Amino acid sequence: MATPALYRRFSTLLIANRGEIACRVIKTARAMGLRTVAVYSEADRDALHLAQADEAVLIGPAPARESYLNIERMIAAAKRSGAEAIHPGYGFLSESAAFAQACADAGLVFVGPTAAMITAMGSKSGSKQLMEKAGVRLVPGFHGEAQDEATLADAAQRIGYPVLVKASAGGGGRGMRIVRAAEDLGAAIVSAKREAKAAFGDDRMLLEKYVANPRHIEVQVVGDSHGNLVSLFERECTLQRRHQKVIEEAPSPTLTAAQRETVCAAARKAAAAVNYIGAGTIEFVSDGQNVFFIEMNTRLQVEHPVTELITGIDLVEWQLRVAFGETLPLTQDQITWHGHAIEARVYAENPHQNFMPSVGTLKTWRTPSQTNGLRIDAGYRQGDQVSPYYDAMLAKVIAWASSRDAALDRLTRGLDDTDIRGVVTNTQFLSALLTHRDVRANAIDTGFIERELAALTPEPRPPGDLELCGAVAAILFDEDKAAQCEAPSPWRTAGWMPVGRRSRLFVFRHGAAEHKVTLRYGGGAAALAIGDRTFDFDTAPRDHGGFDLTLDGVRSAVFAVMEGHELYLRSRNGRFDLHWVDPFGGDDDEHVGDDRIVAPLPGTVVALLAQEGASLEKGAAILTLEVMKMEQTLRAPFAGVLTHLKCKVGDIVQEGVELAEIEPSAA
Repeated sequence: MATPALYRRFSTLLIANRGEIACRVIKTARAMGLRTVAVYSEADRDALHLAQADEAVLIGPAPARESYLNIERMIAAAKRSGAEAIHPGYGFLSESAAFAQACADAGLVFVGPTAAMITAMGSKSGSKQLMEKAGVRLVPGFHGEAQDEATLADAAQRIGYPVLVKASAGGGGRGMRIVRAAEDLGAAIVSAKREAKAAFGDDRMLLEKYVANPRHIEVQVVGDSHGNLVSLFERECTLQRRHQKVIEEAPSPTLTAAQRETVCAAARKAAAAVNYIGAGTIEFVSDGQNVFFIEMNTRLQVEHPVTELITGIDLVEWQLRVAFGETLPLTQDQITWHGHAIEARVYAENPHQNFMPSVGTLKTWRTPSQTNGLRIDAGYRQGDQVSPYYDAMLAKVIAWASSRDAALDRLTRGLDDTDIRGVVTNTQFLSALLTHRDVRANAIDTGFIERELAALTPEPRPPGDLELCGAVAAILFDEDKAAQCEAPSPWRTAGWMPVGRRSRLFVFRHGAAEHKVTLRYGGGAAALAIGDRTFDFDTAPRDHGGFDLTLDGVRSAVFAVMEGHELYLRSRNGRFDLHWVDPFGGDDDEHVGDDRIVAPLPGTVVALLAQEGASLEKGAAILTLEVMKMEQTLRAPFAGVLTHLKCKVGDIVQEGVELAEIEPSAA
């Protein structure tokens, strides 16, 4: 049992995090009457979580090691602000036993388990050893302390390939590699250790037998300092990419009622092994027949909203009440679930470029209303900067409905009605995933996204008549606004031109293709012509940049944003980026030579994988960048000779900086 002094009532809470989770914790804390203190790095001076908190403290430069991962600065910020407690959120220091102990030593309440509990369960190796003793079923693997390559290689041979190399600390898919052959093990360990060290400050590894066609099941648990412990049913997080969850849902559509009770009982047994206090998640992997314990996350999970929506329980409120030293509000028998909830993670990343993170200023941020079972947990707003220093998640869109099918429909509509510009996002990828027939049928495993990636990331479809006519309408609305015309419709005034019928040509570029639309007006109703097709049309404005466009009696909603000659449109057919070709010229494109390998984003060079003078095949690895805490390997775009390497390991490079040069092979 924990020392009572570790959990006591407080009135001021510091949130040791940023982005969406900081905003989420602030919302509940303020609703409970607590004074909230945000922390921020120099890169987050104008971040949303600062505006939502009562006070904010600068904790250091942009790199996480010097700010959000710096324990001394976090404790100093709490003391400066008068905070009595610290909520760690998820990621960063949330599973650091050293941080939990530093809070206790400083007389601060840590909203979470004790340092001893984090040490016991937060270490994936240690927790597996503990679970073995408790009789909880495990995936075969190696969880020992020895970390030399020979020991790990012997263990992998004993387990049998394929194996999973996995960071003992942290999560989110970082520091994790699938190894299918012995000759690939050494490189995988080096890469995984490097990534884990950068993300968590701990490069210890464990090995597990890689379960074929696995499903990911996890159980939410909460314990208090009075010995009470409950589970809040399970979540399924099988849809993953690079071992990072993409879609999460509750309850699992896979488990029967009997299986649900079995896995929840196993989760309670696992947490009870350390008399767990606070919110935590017990994660399991299923091979379709058996369910194996894989790890415990000693913190609140990213996907906690789906549990909240099916149970009606605010998990952050429960965390805070446990931290106050209170007993849990409900017993196990009083906790029930209803309906189905699904969450999608919206990231600043480009699915068409191997999910490369995207950075920039959010020029447009428009999300649907949070009504009728739709919830948006966001850490950004229009005008905010998405920096290369932190995780690329922008928001979570969550939907609840009475059934899984209805929740999928609601979530898809919510994503389709979301407009984010200034960075590339994965929203269309998420919509394609949610509407895939196998996802609807729950015929999935954790490798599903990788197998179906081509189908989930099709080439952008060309604009149709609706989009091209919508582009003309958007331009006319914009011109009408600029002219401050009093008439409600730009083409109604055009119809009164005294010189008879006129025409105006619009040319739009989409990719390499050009599309022409002719506006005919004056001497009657306006019309639009595309090729040999002519449309009678009308418009009516909507709020927030949208309008209704009626073509030949069919009315459709269109959302449009114009920036100079760049147009973004969303219609029932999807999202489209068009360039309005300047009728007066000045549209020369810039071209970058294909022989140059440039940094796609700001990052750090962590490995050089080829030497100058080497002959490279197309796709051969050249170097590795660490970008947004994830490693990105840059590869040869064609076969050739690596003539120059213009960087070295440890270099911090900016976007667009030339890193290497390749001379194409002779045809």
